[in-house]
Amino acid sequence: MQKEEIREFFNRTASSREKWKRRNNFYHTSLHRYFSFIIAENSRVLEIGCGLGDLLHAVKPQYGVGIDFSSSIIDKARLKYPNLEFYVDDAENLSLTGVFDYIILSDLAGCLWDVQKALRNIRKLCHPHTRLVISNYNFLWEPAMSLGETLHLKLKQPKQNWLSTADLDTLLQLEEFQTVTNQKKILFPKYIPGVNFLLNRVLANMPFLNKLNLVNLIVARPVTTIETEYTVSIVIPARNERGNIENAIKRIPSFGLSQEFIFVEGHSSDNTFEEMVRVRDAYPHKNIIAMRQTGQGKGNAVREGFDKASGDILMILDADLTMPPEELEKFYRALQENKGEFINGCRLVYPMEKESMRLLNYIANKFFGLFFTYLLGQRLKDTLCGTKVLFSRDYKLIQKNRPYFGDFDPFGDFDLLFGAAKLNLKITEIIIRYRERSYGSTQISRFKHGWLLVKMSIFAARKIKFI
Repeated sequence: MQKEEIREFFNRTASSREKWKRRNNFYHTSLHRYFSFIIAENSRVLEIGCGLGDLLHAVKPQYGVGIDFSSSIIDKARLKYPNLEFYVDDAENLSLTGVFDYIILSDLAGCLWDVQKALRNIRKLCHPHTRLVISNYNFLWEPAMSLGETLHLKLKQPKQNWLSTADLDTLLQLEEFQTVTNQKKILFPKYIPGVNFLLNRVLANMPFLNKLNLVNLIVARPVTTIETEYTVSIVIPARNERGNIENAIKRIPSFGLSQEFIFVEGHSSDNTFEEMVRVRDAYPHKNIIAMRQTGQGKGNAVREGFDKASGDILMILDADLTMPPEELEKFYRALQENKGEFINGCRLVYPMEKESMRLLNYIANKFFGLFFTYLLGQRLKDTLCGTKVLFSRDYKLIQKNRPYFGDFDPFGDFDLLFGAAKLNLKITEIIIRYRERSYGSTQISRFKHGWLLVKMSIFAARKIKFI
């Protein structure tokens, strides 16, 4: 089927397609739910191949634009959703201008004549933080879908492009996009009372079984080269770490336009705060802030430190210095060079010093790494490394979205990771050599805190995966 024949097919079947859509409302309602989770409300959103605009309306944009090459469908969309803008346009010969926060291609890539050309045109509508959200069906379902068309159980489609997620990933890379997450949804595309939750919320999200799911859901970001240098705020939460405070200042290398050091003392019994004040006064040429946290726990200390910070980039350095402070420059460069948007430390590759991590802690870290890779749809090896780095602008969005998960994490690691995943930030890990602490003792209780981490993970799975 030639390109003009595809266009004519969609124009000819526009009315019948909407009838079929109403008959199979479960599939489209599910897609609306997934897209609404990904796309932040009150954003600038473009949907290419928008049909009647139901999906665009469902994600509640502040400014929504839909384009489709069917003029009859666009006329109906304008009547149905007068608060949105609709235009007749073609992704492969795009005349639309402007930039958008999110660009949606739902069930469109399989019908495009030249997918790479469409992606090249879409790239012009992106700013550095745009997210491209693509849904397409798993080609393992092709025999079942063909049979459904033959039996008139499914609306006939033009012959589809055989696009695997690997193919889409390659095309995205060629046009300077990077895949952020890749999720698979909907094990059975019909509503069955009483068993739908089991099929499409539980079994559809199980590892290995999810490879049979109907829908591939990809989030990608444009890749740009950034040469800008940034100001940096380094937050150092500390409880009973008096012997490490001065070494933190001595060992952190100089990088960025300027550095701000924020020590947050957490109800110590060894004069840690007094040592912070002494170090601040001993290094007047450095911008050092010493403060006492008002709440409890490392997570609270980090949040209070971030609230005080003025830098473009926010960093966390644990005061035990088991993550060598000298490595912080690697984290800065990864963010500054746009190698990722949320930079996380990874302690589980290089051999560790003998007493740096106990065996049960090591096993737990391995487990949480595997679980979070499955949960977030991004590769993550070490969730509990204390060093995490991100832009202040992104932290403010995480802070704004915190009610979605709730303020439930006393450590702060999961709070930031879940928030980054909700924003579809690209997570990149920096491999570091984990050191044995030279002063003090660990503040972590393996069993008490381990059980708390498990409960937080189960809670987050319900909010992220089983939606």
